Amino acid sequence: MACVRIVGLGVIVFLFQVFSCGYTEETTCTPGFESELVVFKVHRDHLHRGKRLGRVTFSNCDGRTRTLFQSVDKRFDVDTDGTVTLKRQVTLHEGHKVFSVHAWDSSGKKHTVSVRVERVRHHEDHHRDAVMNISSPQMESPSDDLVLTFPKSSTGLKRAKRGWVIPPFNVPENSRGPFPIKLVQIKSDYSKEAQMAYRITGEGADLEPKGTFTIERLSGFLFVTRPLDRETKDSYRLEAHAVGVGVNITEKPMEIIVYVSDQNDNRPVFTQNPFNGNVPEAAEIGHEFMTVTATDADDPNTDNGVIRYSIIKQEPESPNPNMFEINSVTGGIRVNSLGLDREKWSKYTLTVVAADMEGRGFSTTGTAVITVTDSNDNAPQFDQTSHNVSVPENKVGAEVAKLTVTDGDEEGSPAWSTKYRIISGDKGGFFSVSTGPSQLEGVITTVKPLDFEKNKQYILSVIVENEEPFVGSLATSTATVTVNVEDVNEPPEFNPEEKIIYKPEDLPVDSELVSYTATDPDIGKSQKITYKISNDPDGWLSVNQDTGIIKVRKPMDRESSNVKDGKYKAIILAVDDDKLPATGTGTLIIELSDVNDNAPVINKRSIKICNRGSAPVLLSITDKDDPPFAGPFTVETQGETSKNWSTVMNDTSTSVFLKLKSTLEQGEYNVVLRVFDRESLFQDNTIQATVCDCEGEDVQCNPVNIPLAGITSGVLGILGAILLLLLLALLLLLFLRRKRSTKKEPLLAEDDIRDNIYYYDEEGGGEDDQDYDLSVLHQGLDNRPEVFRNDVAPTFMPAPQYRPRPANPEEIGTFIDDNLNAADNDPTAPPYDSLLVFDYEGGGSDAGSLSSINSSSSGHDQDYDFLNDWGPRFKKLADMFGGEED
Repeated sequence: MACVRIVGLGVIVFLFQVFSCGYTEETTCTPGFESELVVFKVHRDHLHRGKRLGRVTFSNCDGRTRTLFQSVDKRFDVDTDGTVTLKRQVTLHEGHKVFSVHAWDSSGKKHTVSVRVERVRHHEDHHRDAVMNISSPQMESPSDDLVLTFPKSSTGLKRAKRGWVIPPFNVPENSRGPFPIKLVQIKSDYSKEAQMAYRITGEGADLEPKGTFTIERLSGFLFVTRPLDRETKDSYRLEAHAVGVGVNITEKPMEIIVYVSDQNDNRPVFTQNPFNGNVPEAAEIGHEFMTVTATDADDPNTDNGVIRYSIIKQEPESPNPNMFEINSVTGGIRVNSLGLDREKWSKYTLTVVAADMEGRGFSTTGTAVITVTDSNDNAPQFDQTSHNVSVPENKVGAEVAKLTVTDGDEEGSPAWSTKYRIISGDKGGFFSVSTGPSQLEGVITTVKPLDFEKNKQYILSVIVENEEPFVGSLATSTATVTVNVEDVNEPPEFNPEEKIIYKPEDLPVDSELVSYTATDPDIGKSQKITYKISNDPDGWLSVNQDTGIIKVRKPMDRESSNVKDGKYKAIILAVDDDKLPATGTGTLIIELSDVNDNAPVINKRSIKICNRGSAPVLLSITDKDDPPFAGPFTVETQGETSKNWSTVMNDTSTSVFLKLKSTLEQGEYNVVLRVFDRESLFQDNTIQATVCDCEGEDVQCNPVNIPLAGITSGVLGILGAILLLLLLALLLLLFLRRKRSTKKEPLLAEDDIRDNIYYYDEEGGGEDDQDYDLSVLHQGLDNRPEVFRNDVAPTFMPAPQYRPRPANPEEIGTFIDDNLNAADNDPTAPPYDSLLVFDYEGGGSDAGSLSSINSSSSGHDQDYDFLNDWGPRFKKLADMFGGEED
């Protein structure tokens, strides 16, 4: 019995009927390939990458539609659905190729099938070849009708030994009709027992493009209703359905795949037009420099989509008409002949043809424009090959010379742009050469200072090249540059530039610190160097202008604000005597060692404290000196302070606790504390203590009268001045009263009166004023150590150092200024008297009270005899006011 019937219309399909086809149903399914050999037919020996050959079928017997395949020949790829494609180009040298494909079933067992790829013979029909690509059971010769029968499903525990797959069939595109065209008949085996109704679903049926395929309901004939276009859609996937009419019979849907076979209905199209490329004029034969490409919408797996390229015209045809050739497959254009010359033929235009059907079908014409670029076939040449120049020493960045060149290559191209190198004569790296702005000049400059005393002349050899390498072997050009170094006056040089010395801060004035000298690098000249001080912040130093010996000019103080980290910096200058003098600079750093020349001081000088139950007040102590001349400190109370106040040092002996020993009345008190450093250098510190009538830590002073003892010396001075003015005013009033009350001639002549007034205007008095005893006024002050005494020389402050008369007459002005400044700031210099000497007036004072002066308006009752005891000048005044009227 026949198992397959095949019908024409140029469409090749298989008819599989799974009923009494010689295959008996078995109780088990055996995994494996559908056949032992699969044959794929192709139309040419050269197969391109990506070409689809067909499909191998493997059954897993577990319902899976995907299987793992492996091709022994790595040029072929097998997808999991069995589709075989080319991974790279294959040539059938003997017209065929055989290889094996492996597959593994669900149990891991490997199965193998042989695949044969062979070129179809010319007399064989293209569509019949497609049928042979698919392994199939035994089939009949083609007949006029093509019938597709639904496969029979297994029943019960039985199942088919092999599952048949309905192969796809091809429908050519661009058919002219008449439409509809019958393709195939769908038929169910149940049609022998009952009438069946047929329908189709899927792409081209009930899905877009709808209505492309139709089926007669009762006959099952499948039709195509319109021309197909492979470039729009190359395949359709349909499902055929069969249902019994009036009976409960339903076939399982059968998949039908329709491929649209290609026709050569599209011309090649260039991807751009024109194509532009550049080729160097020195390019060798075979040098590929550009590619033209075209596309074809037809099937690339057929000759309809295979493009070949050719050159049909070259303009200009010089120096020969075949200067270029094109790769017919890839479209790559390469040099075919030597002789390109940019200066003669800078551009070529090629007419290129792209044709499908491997060059035998439809064709399209395009243009390739080729620009010949310059090659470096001309070496640059120096315009002048010898130069003699002079450059001053010590100058960095000085332009030495400009070397100009010419080049015959294309202006602005890398073959024309130049670069330069110094190839000899500069071992020390004193020079550099760079390309100038014009690109045709080399500029030599100095990168290190030249030294006339070390090298008076350099002979440089410079070579010029292009940015682009030369084509072939070209002779390079060199230039010689003789550089003469000019001598210039260089400044003296201190050695070292920064000199450090170590000295104590109490070094006596005029002590020699160091000899800091400089040398003149101009060994060819005989020049004298003189020294000056440029920067001496505190004016401590002097320098001998001839010898460079530096001495102490003023006492140094390590605690000066200009001493940083114990270092004092001074800038020393060395100047030569050239016509244009040059000045060198040196830095002298004096590291001063500390001496104990600063007494410790209490930082806080005013406090407030309650006179009952107040806690001690903590007063911090500082010393400008560094250890070991600072803490630990000790403190002693002085004079009256000891009666009412006590002190205790803190744990670190850097602060003192001050506490009241007894209850004091509210008022202002001066507390004198003498503070000693660890080497017993001391200073008295007066603390102004405000004692308030309160208790505890909340210090609040009530507004009460402050005792006379609390009045400061400044207030007493002001009161004394006021009293003195009042006294003078009183005397003047008495004098005027006396003058108005008498009509007699004045006792003294006018000249005498003027002389007396003149004498009162003098300071210091006459001889009678020299014998006054001021000791009475000192009583009380001797018992008050807390009062600062200006009437005696202080013992706790060091006297300043006076500078001795210098031997150099030029320094006499500085000597006078320094000693005057020292005298002005000398706390031990007389006179010691001031207003503070006369600030005591209280109980027990021997000074008479001024209240005895009568301010009455009556001058007759006043006794002026006491004025006789005040000296000869007041005796005259007593005579004037004390005499009776005539």
